[in-house]
Amino acid sequence: MTAGHLQIDLTALAANWRALDAKTTVETGAVVKADGYGLGAAQVAATLASVGARRFFVALASEGIAVRAAVGPDAEINVFSGHMAGDTETIRDHGLTPMLNSIDQVTRHLEALPNHPFGIQLDTGMNRLGMEWSEWAAVAPVALSQHPTLVMSHLACADEADHPMNAYQLDVFEKMTKGISTPRSLAATGGMLLGEKYHFDLCRPGVGIYGGMPFEDARQVVRLDLPVVQVRALDTGEVVGYGNTWQAERPSRIATVSAGYADGLIRAMSDRALLWADDHPCRLVGRVSMDLITVDVTDLDDDPDYLTILGPKQSVDQLADRAGTIGYEILTSLGRRYSRQSLTG
Repeated sequence: MTAGHLQIDLTALAANWRALDAKTTVETGAVVKADGYGLGAAQVAATLASVGARRFFVALASEGIAVRAAVGPDAEINVFSGHMAGDTETIRDHGLTPMLNSIDQVTRHLEALPNHPFGIQLDTGMNRLGMEWSEWAAVAPVALSQHPTLVMSHLACADEADHPMNAYQLDVFEKMTKGISTPRSLAATGGMLLGEKYHFDLCRPGVGIYGGMPFEDARQVVRLDLPVVQVRALDTGEVVGYGNTWQAERPSRIATVSAGYADGLIRAMSDRALLWADDHPCRLVGRVSMDLITVDVTDLDDDPDYLTILGPKQSVDQLADRAGTIGYEILTSLGRRYSRQSLTG
């Protein structure tokens, strides 16, 4: 093994989607943006389609091309960024459904692609994407007369069940959509776990499918093993890595491991992350560099051939906590140099 080896458990991914789907009585879609959270949008979408997903969500129209090829002509592929200038041909040729975010996008879509499906995204307080109340009031009669496929919004704090923003956004969404017959969607993974009143007609889980929090019952989807290039002995007082940020306080054995920030091991992991040799934790010492990290393996009986950074002993969220970030960043940063193996049984 000359590069890290990434295993993607598609069976676990499908099981996570089914488990989330079972928590509601409404339709469950799937968010497959950012190349399926770094795991390959085509294989992720195909796997989820095989267990019943029929609506998929991507961030950009260009992301929808691979998903369409994977799921065939009948699934609905929604684009969160809406109908941007320059996206018309992609939306038309690949049968994508933009979630229109502004009056300008509504105008662009209805003029460029009349009779082509679209949805609407509303801003209920996150102030990121979607039409605010005044914009929606101005455009709603025209937009609704064209029969959008979905009206949606997005929760800002759904991973914190008791956060007052959840109830606030729910109230705003209900008021903004009162009396419409168009299907509605508010909940992603966190919203699904808040309860039935957040479910509306469609839920669209993302990170929970991939094994991330706040879905505590999720099965792990990824394992990442990293090869040890060499192990060297250090005397007390010797230093490791750029900047001499770690100094041995005892005679030590340091493993040089083939992975770095070019492979998605962000520099914030420096001196903080753990890797595992079976059941034994080993601390990353010194700075993460572009292609290499250094790990203290002094307490192991033998020099390891590889160390595991994601696996049975450490989830994406546990690694993220050590790096001061979130599981989303860990997943979507996984590098392209890893050899990849998809498990289906």
